[in-house]
Order: sequence, then structure tokens, then C-alpha cells
Amino acid sequence: MMGLILSRRAKLALLVALLLGLVAFFPLRLAMGMLRLDRYDIAAQSVRGSIWLGQTSKLTVGKVSLGTVNAGLSPVQLLVGRARLDIWRQAGAPDDIEGALTAGLNRVGIDDVTGNIPLGPVFAPLPITAIEFKDVSAYFSGNDCGHAEGRIRAYIGGDLPGLNLSQGVSGDVRCDGTAILLPLVSQSGLEKLNLRIGADGRYSAEMLVQSSDPALEAGLAAAGFAKAGDGYALRLDGAL
Repeated sequence: MMGLILSRRAKLALLVALLLGLVAFFPLRLAMGMLRLDRYDIAAQSVRGSIWLGQTSKLTVGKVSLGTVNAGLSPVQLLVGRARLDIWRQAGAPDDIEGALTAGLNRVGIDDVTGNIPLGPVFAPLPITAIEFKDVSAYFSGNDCGHAEGRIRAYIGGDLPGLNLSQGVSGDVRCDGTAILLPLVSQSGLEKLNLRIGADGRYSAEMLVQSSDPALEAGLAAAGFAKAGDGYALRLDGAL
């Protein structure tokens, strides 16, 4: 029986198909390790599935936990030397999220993030319990803020006497010099939270409460606020 004779074009097509097959089933866990995403404080307790469609358990970015999310690497971004890890969790729950983490070519940030992220004690003693993202994209280029856009709402927990922050504080994220700035304001306009984040993950936060009511002073002082002008302020620095 004569052996199968393939043309040069057929051999090339088979080789391409073989390579595509190998890439399609390449483990996401190995790909994340090869890309060294841990350099950017991106880590997961466990990773399973293929490079294009996998799942990460307890995915964290710095001190912020994203929980268990579906994940996949963008082939287009890999071709230009950048890792874009698309993530999504659509379970009809309050903490649903979708978007992407990007890193490479002297750039690190997030793309098109929409969803709610519980924060726990990340910003303690500042009582931010969760942050809601709406079409947020932001990245650092080297040590500078390269671009930032989208809407942020921060939810304030705890019992701050005399304040009604059930709707949180919100605003549009933007660059402010080298930092990413979240200038957030309450519905009344009397409470403000300015949060600046640097490329090294360090942040400075300032919460301002505009009020001349002396009845508030004792409660706010107990929460760490100090008199500042015609109101009260709580300032702190930390790292994500």
C-alpha cells in the first residue's frame, strides 16, 4: 500500500493545526507562571483549565481578593508582548465582575472593569467595605499614571454618627500627576473621599466631612477624625 504523500501546503496546514491545538489546550496555570504575573502581585490559590478558558480560585491583586473567577488570556495581546487576563463571574450575585488585568511593556493596569469588589479590612481604619466599578480602565506606564477613566462608587461601612452614607461616595477616576485619583463625593456633597494610588501600590486617603455641628465631634473623633477647618478629616497612608 502506497504511503500518503502530502503536498508542501498540506504539511504546512497540518503543522499549523497541530500548533493551534497545542496552544488551545495549553494549561492556564503554566501560562500565568511563564508570564510571571506574580511580579505584579497577581496570584491565585489554584488555576485550572486552558489558556483561553480557565478558572482561578482566590485570585488576588495585592491585598484585594477577587475570589473565584473565570479567566483567559487574550491571544491578540500576547502577540504584542502584553498579558491581558480577561476575568468574569456572572452568577447574578452582588459581587459579579467582568473586565481584564493587563501587564507588560512597562505597563500594568485594568481594562473595562465593571462589577463590585468586597474589600474587607484592606483600607482599615478607613471604613470602605466595597468598591463598585463601572467601565473603569486605568494603567500605570512605568511610575506614572498613563490613563484613567470610568466611574467608581465606594461603600462606607461602620456607624459614623450623624452621617448618612448608605449610598456611598462616587466619582470619575482620573490621573493626578503620577497617581491614579479617585475623587469621591456623597449625594449631599458634604462628605468627600480622595484616594490616590501610586504605581508601587501605595495609597493615600483623605476623608472629609463638612460640618460645624459640635454634636458630631465626639463621635467622629472616636472614629479617628480630627477637626479641620469647618469640618473633620481622617487621613491615612497604606499599601494595597
